[in-house]
Amino acid sequence: MKIRVVSSREEIFTLNPNERIVHLAFRPSNKDIFSLVENCPKIEVIQLPKSYRRTVSKSIEMFLEMQRIQLIEGDVWGHRKDINEYYRIPSSIIEEIKELKIEGKSTEAIEEKVSRESKLNPEMVAYILRKDITA
Repeated sequence: MKIRVVSSREEIFTLNPNERIVHLAFRPSNKDIFSLVENCPKIEVIQLPKSYRRTVSKSIEMFLEMQRIQLIEGDVWGHRKDINEYYRIPSSIIEEIKELKIEGKSTEAIEEKVSRESKLNPEMVAYILRKDITA
């Protein structure tokens, strides 16, 4: 599973329209979010660092909710944009999530265990659980 890392507002206009998960590494304005949704109609998740997540307006939160786009906080730990524009969630983490699900662990227990071990945000773990993504 891969997350497209976007470092600047100018980059929004160069994105592939099929992007589903985007991490914004800058503080987006309302206009930036609207542009992102317009340019990427298949988007499902927008991830923001914790400090930026707190500055998103209620109107944008409502807009994204109406569009069924999840706004989550989180980081792409150790990612170097100059090397690759995508952050890949290791298949081992996705496999671990699947195994814990098969074992019958609760959603909360899986989110807590995987996020503690992998530095993935619990909201992203929950998204992976819901999507039941194959690595």
